[in-house]
Amino acid sequence: MIQKSDNPADPFKKALAEATKVLADDPDLGITYSIDPPGLSGEAMRLPQVSRRMTRDEVLLARGTADALALRRRYHNDATHARYAPQGEMARALYEAMETARCEAVGARAMPGTASNIDVMIRTEAERKGYAQITQAADAPLATAAGYLIRHLATGRPLPEGAQNVMELWRGFIEQQAGGTLDALDETLADQAAFARFARQVIKDLGYGDQLGEDPDLEEESEEQSEETEEQQEQPDTTGEDQDQSTEEAEAQPDQDQAESMEAAEAQVSMDDMAEMEMSEEAELPEGEAPLEPPAPPPHSAADPNYKVFTTDFDEEIPAEDLAEPAELERLRAYLDQQLEPLKGAVSRLANKLQRRLQAQQSRSWEFDLEEGILDAGRLARVVANPTTPLSFKMEKDTEFRDTVVTLLLDNSGSMRGRPISIAAICADVLARTLERCDVKVEILGFTTRAWKGGQNREKWLAEGRAQAPGRLNDLRHIVYKKADAPMRRTRNNLGLMMKEGLLKENIDGEALEWAHRRMLFRPEARKILMVISDGAPVDDSTLSVNPANYLEKHLRDVIAMVERRKAVELIAIGIGHDVTRYYEHAVTITDVEQLAGAMTEQLASLFDHDRRARARFLGIKKAV
Repeated sequence: MIQKSDNPADPFKKALAEATKVLADDPDLGITYSIDPPGLSGEAMRLPQVSRRMTRDEVLLARGTADALALRRRYHNDATHARYAPQGEMARALYEAMETARCEAVGARAMPGTASNIDVMIRTEAERKGYAQITQAADAPLATAAGYLIRHLATGRPLPEGAQNVMELWRGFIEQQAGGTLDALDETLADQAAFARFARQVIKDLGYGDQLGEDPDLEEESEEQSEETEEQQEQPDTTGEDQDQSTEEAEAQPDQDQAESMEAAEAQVSMDDMAEMEMSEEAELPEGEAPLEPPAPPPHSAADPNYKVFTTDFDEEIPAEDLAEPAELERLRAYLDQQLEPLKGAVSRLANKLQRRLQAQQSRSWEFDLEEGILDAGRLARVVANPTTPLSFKMEKDTEFRDTVVTLLLDNSGSMRGRPISIAAICADVLARTLERCDVKVEILGFTTRAWKGGQNREKWLAEGRAQAPGRLNDLRHIVYKKADAPMRRTRNNLGLMMKEGLLKENIDGEALEWAHRRMLFRPEARKILMVISDGAPVDDSTLSVNPANYLEKHLRDVIAMVERRKAVELIAIGIGHDVTRYYEHAVTITDVEQLAGAMTEQLASLFDHDRRARARFLGIKKAV
C-alpha cells in the first residue's frame, strides 16, 4: 500500500516536474527541489525549494525557473555551444547570457505562456541583486544587460523593473557599437550555430574581440584544405622512382654535411659570444656586488599563491563601534533584544547546559591506588580474597583544561538579512557570555563588502582599462564586533550593528576565513577553535563577472584545506539552509535558522568533550535534523 504524503506541496511539485519534462521534450529528465542554486547538470535539473506553506512567490519562482531551464534543455546543444565559445572571461559571459536569452525567446515565440513565468524569475533575481537601485552603467553587469536586450528585441516584451533599468543603462552603448549586427537577430534566432556566430560578432563590436580566440569556421576550412593537400602529396609520380631517389640522396649528402658543419660553427660562435658578454658584465659590476632582482610581491593568499586581488587599497578591517555612533548602537541593540525576546529563554537554557558540561569536564578524573583519600569500593573484592592486601583509596583531581580561545566568524551577507542575522547575533552574544564564565575567551568577527557591484575597486579597474581576469574585484569589509580580550559587557551593543540597514552586502568567504585564521595564530592560547556560520557559497557579482565562475569557491576550498592541514586551529562550520559539509570536514547543516542555537552549543560542547568516542560520533554528523 502506498503511503500518502502529508506535505501539501508534494502534488504541486509532482505536477510541475511532469510539465517540465514535457516542455523540455525529455521524459527521462530527473528533477529535484533544493535550497542550492537551480541549474542543469547532465540528466538532472535542480529547481528552487517549495516549502509546505507554498507561498505565491515560491510557486511562481519555481514555475519560472522550471520553464527557463526546460527551454534551455530543449533548444540548446552543448557541442555547438562549446565549438563557438570564446576564451576570455568577459566575452564568455556575454556569449552565455545571449545564448540563455535566445533559448527563452525561442520558447516564448512557440509557447507564449512561458514568457510570463520567466518574467517572475527575472524579477526575483533583479530584486535580489538590487538592479533597480543602480544609477550608473559602470555598476551594472554588461553581460546581463546584453542578455536582457536580446530577449527584449526578440520577444518585444517589456522587462521587469530592475532588469529594465539594467538594460536601459547599457542599451545606448550596445546599439551604438553593434546596431548593424543586431539587425540580423531575427534571421539567426532559431539556428544555434548561426546565432553563435552572430553573438561572436556582437562581442567583437563591443570591444572584446581579443577574447574570442580563433574562429572555428576558419579553422574548419583550413583543416579541409590541409587534408586535400595531404591527399595530393600521398599520390606522387612513381615513374623512375628508384633512380630519382638514389640520385636525390647522392646530391643531398654533401649539402647535409655542409649544413651540419655550419650549425656547429654557429653554435660555437654563439657560445663564445655569451662567454664574452658574461665576462664584460662581471667587469662592469662593482667589486663585491651581485645583480639583484626585485623581490616578488607577496601573494594575496597563503592558501593559494595564484589567487589574485585587483587592489587592496579600499579594503578595511574595522571595529564595529566605528561604523555607528554609540547612541545608534544602543538603539539597534535594544531593537535586537526586542525582536528575539521569545528566543532568549531557549538559547539561555542551552548555554547553561553547555556551561554545566564544561565545568563538569574541568574536574572529573580520578587518581587510584592512593594511600589516603576516598575508599575505592570497586577494589574491595581483592581485599576480601586476600586480607593481607592493603586497602586502596582514590581522589578526584582537576583535569588540565587547556587555555582556549573561540572565534565566531559570522556571514554578514545580504542573504542573511532578517531573522537569520538576528538569531546569529543573539546566539553569539549568549554563547560568548557563557564561555567567558568558563574562562574561555571569545572573539566575534563578521565579514561582508563595503559596496554592491564592486565599489571603488571596480571603478579603478574600469578607469585603468578593464584588465582581463583581475581577480577579486570588490572592497572587503571585515568587522571586529568583539576582541578576544574584551569583556562581553563592554561590547554587547556592538552586535546590534548587524541590524543596521545597508550593512549586509556580498560575501567573500575565503579571504574572511583566512583573516580570522591569521588573527588566531597570533593568540597565546594553547587551544584555538574557529566556528564559521554561513548561509551560502561565496558570491560577489563584480568578481564573478570577470573571473571563472568557481573563482571564489575554489579559493574557499583552498583556505579550508590549508587550515585543516596545519591543525593549529580547530575548524567547524554551521550552514543555514546551505550544505557546507561539501567544503568543511567538520560541519553540520541546519534547515531552519531556529535550530542555530542548538547546533552552536552542541558543536562547541563536542569539542570540549574528553570522551573521544562521543566526540567522534558528533563530528561524524553531517546534517542536523
